[in-house]
Amino acid sequence: MINRYFERIGKVIAGFQEMIAAHTIRKRTYNDTQGLISGEIEFIDDSELSFMELKNTEQVEKKKYKYHYMNNAKEMIFRYDNAKHHPEINTFPHHKHTQGEIDKSAEPELIDVLSEIQERLKNRNID
Repeated sequence: MINRYFERIGKVIAGFQEMIAAHTIRKRTYNDTQGLISGEIEFIDDSELSFMELKNTEQVEKKKYKYHYMNNAKEMIFRYDNAKHHPEINTFPHHKHTQGEIDKSAEPELIDVLSEIQERLKNRNID
């Protein structure tokens, strides 16, 4: 079951190949239903997404996650995570860091994060 989840993550990444310059994925299987997937995705503008998901496929929510998106100078653009350090946010523990702000957020899926990055790349090309 966890291997199927890992395969789905691979297919999500493959669906965005036109904007990806390179990527590295690491997988650790703990048992049939639990595992960790992490990696880095470099985009065609030299920005980068570092991500990590600790997943139990018997549960809807991820046990732990982070999606940390940086520009080509390695400065954070945004980060989604579920670290339990912002109880004031009404979507606790889920939240989104942006430059100088903490915002409420539902738990994102990797496809949502990659779609957000895709929009940013498209908008940059328009300017």
